[in-house]
Amino acid sequence: MKGYLDRIEDNEKAVILIEEENTEIVVPIDELPGGSKEKTWFHIVEENGSFKIISIDDDMTEQKKRQSSDLMKKLRERKKESKFKK
Repeated sequence: MKGYLDRIEDNEKAVILIEEENTEIVVPIDELPGGSKEKTWFHIVEENGSFKIISIDDDMTEQKKRQSSDLMKKLRERKKESKFKK
């Protein structure tokens, strides 16, 4: 399954959202793979009722970054085409 780093709280806890399970987990930031930052996607497994981060999902992280960038580009273009005078 996949999850992403939603936010870091108090510089010591990482909040990971797991979409498939519709849940969130909180882990110490020192348990994150190297290079992790907000909006990084992970491969996650469930073991004995708890979740474990296996690795960073570079493909999904890049895909989501592109989608976000494309949406921002479309919004900026739409703003330029506004029919209202400033």
